[in-house]
Amino acid sequence: MKPFLILQLRPETEAADDEFAAILRKGGLGAEEVRRIRLDREDIPADLRLDDHSGVIVGGGPGCVSDPPEAKSPAEARIEAAVLGLMAEITARDFPYLGCCYGIGILAHHLGAPVGKERYGEEVGTSTCILTEAGRADPLLSGMPGRFDAFVGHKEAVQELPGGCVHLLRSKSCPYQMIRYGRNVYATQFHPEADSEGFALRIRIYKDRGYFAPADAERLTDMCHAADVRQPERILSNFVARYRRV
Repeated sequence: MKPFLILQLRPETEAADDEFAAILRKGGLGAEEVRRIRLDREDIPADLRLDDHSGVIVGGGPGCVSDPPEAKSPAEARIEAAVLGLMAEITARDFPYLGCCYGIGILAHHLGAPVGKERYGEEVGTSTCILTEAGRADPLLSGMPGRFDAFVGHKEAVQELPGGCVHLLRSKSCPYQMIRYGRNVYATQFHPEADSEGFALRIRIYKDRGYFAPADAERLTDMCHAADVRQPERILSNFVARYRRV
């Protein structure tokens, strides 16, 4: 089969490796079925062809699209530019794409919609996502209940639905939890690959990155372990099943 291209943005190896393993596990993918690029360590090859891949999956990361250029480290700026560099072709061709957390900001920013910290940021924890009418008919949400919990934790958010996008999932605290551009370009604000163990790991790794008060780390870890978050991973498995190509 043609591999899925997995682009990772996390410079912390432990977090990146755990995220990668979760994407494989929750997506039902073998290591031989993916091409992994850690953008903190390597550039996207100049000769990369989307046609050689089944789809593109973009993981999360600590950067914010809405931060001013002077606030971004050289690595964050380079990673952002690399992902944005693919979006014109992805959206023009309606090429299968699933952006997770950071990936929704990238998509919205590319489409000219405002992304910022004014509204809709969510503290680390769970958010109850609710299917819209369009979401109930979308193939990536096939078999999903009308509402389910997902792990979130983000400083910035999409402020307005980008032009040309369909609104698939909402929550009380953040209206744009999942959107679709065209027929095949998807993005979620939550982390579809995250489970309790993986999110607890991120709490430990990112406790000093401004997502929450460091003193709250133990409480948030206990919350993760107590949460019942199992539905979001179906989005990953549905994406893989729909777009897997030989």
